[in-house]
Amino acid sequence: MRRIFSTGYTETAFNLATFVLRVACGLLLCLNYGIMKLTHFSEMQHTFFDPLHVGHKWSLILTIVLEIFAAILVVLGLFTRIAAFLLVVEMGIIIFLLHHSQSFDHQENAILFLAGFFVILMVGPGRFSVDAMAGK
Repeated sequence: MRRIFSTGYTETAFNLATFVLRVACGLLLCLNYGIMKLTHFSEMQHTFFDPLHVGHKWSLILTIVLEIFAAILVVLGLFTRIAAFLLVVEMGIIIFLLHHSQSFDHQENAILFLAGFFVILMVGPGRFSVDAMAGK
């Protein structure tokens, strides 16, 4: 019982927590958003949000690359901080440009992903990652 109320933590608990956060955020983003955009590419390519003014199709392609490949890199813990930074930027664009005038209900998932990827960016991938195994 004392352990539940303790404010201390072990290094293993910290590394396990970063692993769970990486896997949860990365897989949820990839499976719920990235794969959906990939499977509906032909329907979305002409109307997708274009904040960078590179065209609707290229904005969709960049988003798919981030939401699938960068998310998988985060899950694996490979080039984690770079991938997390790109996903933080993407979530910021979604929150502040795409959904800025909408209710909190439309922003909630992006805010949660932003928080998760920001934490990963700050603390790194942890010991249970490819980066740690490679000695980066």
